Amino acid sequence: MKTNPNRFWLFVILLGWAFDFLFWEKTLGINVFLWTALCLAVGIYFLQADKLRLARRAGLLLFPLAFFAAAVFFRREPLTIFLSVLLIIFLMGVFALTYLGGNWMQYRISDYLIRHLSLVGSMIARPFKFIAEAKRSQPPQDEKRGAAFWPILRGLVIALPLIMIFSALLSSADPIFAKRLESFMKLFKIENLPEYLFRLAYILIFAYAIAGAFLHAGQKSDDQANEKSLIPPFLGFTESAIVLGSLTLLFAAFVVVQFQYFFGGQANINLEGYTYSEYARRGFGELVTVAFFCLLTLIGLGSVTKRETEIRRRIFSIFGVVLVGLAIIMQVSAFQRLILYENAYGFSRLRTYTHAFMLWLALLLIVVAALEFMKKERAIGLAMILTAMGFVASLSLLNVDAFIVNRNIQREINGYAEIADEGSLRDGQAELDTQYFLDLSDDAVPALAAGFQNTTLPDRTRERIGAALACRLHDREQNESMRPWQGFNLSTFLADRAFVEIKGELEAYAIMETDYPLTIRVPSGEEIPCWTYYYD
Repeated sequence: MKTNPNRFWLFVILLGWAFDFLFWEKTLGINVFLWTALCLAVGIYFLQADKLRLARRAGLLLFPLAFFAAAVFFRREPLTIFLSVLLIIFLMGVFALTYLGGNWMQYRISDYLIRHLSLVGSMIARPFKFIAEAKRSQPPQDEKRGAAFWPILRGLVIALPLIMIFSALLSSADPIFAKRLESFMKLFKIENLPEYLFRLAYILIFAYAIAGAFLHAGQKSDDQANEKSLIPPFLGFTESAIVLGSLTLLFAAFVVVQFQYFFGGQANINLEGYTYSEYARRGFGELVTVAFFCLLTLIGLGSVTKRETEIRRRIFSIFGVVLVGLAIIMQVSAFQRLILYENAYGFSRLRTYTHAFMLWLALLLIVVAALEFMKKERAIGLAMILTAMGFVASLSLLNVDAFIVNRNIQREINGYAEIADEGSLRDGQAELDTQYFLDLSDDAVPALAAGFQNTTLPDRTRERIGAALACRLHDREQNESMRPWQGFNLSTFLADRAFVEIKGELEAYAIMETDYPLTIRVPSGEEIPCWTYYYD
């Protein structure tokens, strides 16, 4: 950067243009991977040119960055993409913050927050400082070159409005000239000038911000993690012990009730007058929330509580371990409630997210309690970052939408007895909610196609899956447009290929276009609407 400032600015402006080229009016796909790789490659190149070596621990961040950037290319499920992009932005920030020092594993939670705020400040201020320093160190020859450039720029700025005014007057005077001028202007699509100006503005803003991130990585990324906590302990041990003790008693009372009529078996669910379905759909969200805020309470009290003696520290740790143990038991209760709910009503995105989140939250609770007991509270921040990465990675590897399709089809095969709110059985078999499949992403299409081609499934089940596929294919054909390569996604490619394989079989599913909403008539004559009525 310092060795060749002009080349540095050229490259960051090219990165800004690359962002526009890859993302303007494009869906997310391979462009995320390419953009991430370009930013990292250009940044490392310029830092290495200034003989600033990448710290080994900072280099470890390249692996999760590559994974989550690839996840956007492989998946279409919205939450997986959203969380993957958030993690990419966060991890690229951590990479810029610790390029030279590689100290991100020693950061507290407060360090991550404060350092990212400092990075934002650098993205605003450091390019100004870099430009001023480069100008002061500019050789006399370059100053002469700059002195010749600015008059040219000023002349163009003055000439352009005059040309526009006189062109308008001459066009009014001669229609042939006006027609030729109009043809000439069409070459530049001058009617899109406001859009071009907007895109030019954000390209320059992006280039400026990227320059600031690179400069921060080269100048400030070797800072050590703060040894002391941001907020010194101020709360007395007695107050924290009362809080933890009270929560422990409350959680223990709840767990006793759970053992009384939940862990005792499904037959005891009606002990307090609740039906199976009422109990199944109550409480798991509240219990997950309790566990989450229990974690925040434990971390918060651990950071602000005075523990002057070893005995007090040990008592605090024991309280924390007991509280986490009770929270884990409540997580088991919530997990079983969720399973009951899914067995009765099927799988959905929210229920699948909750499943994965509960497992990672339980793991984080255990890790936090262990770190507190071993006096390694500093590592809690790292544990939270790794847990967040694990949760998002599990959603990507699971393939949420395909998982929902496969589990719901398997649930139909198993013929799970569904008890409605009235307590009555519906033909002894759970109904396959194929309408919900219409809301799923392209990730679900290969699984749906496999189910449709599975001749061992009951005819009614195959017909309902076929109706969902026919609805999706009709919508796809109606909204078909050219897909730019920047938004290429493997999931969409596989979905297209699956539709090609089954398109002939789907011709037996008649589209009732005269009806509203659109309905599909399956081979048996049943008409199935192409709309959803699902509520999670």
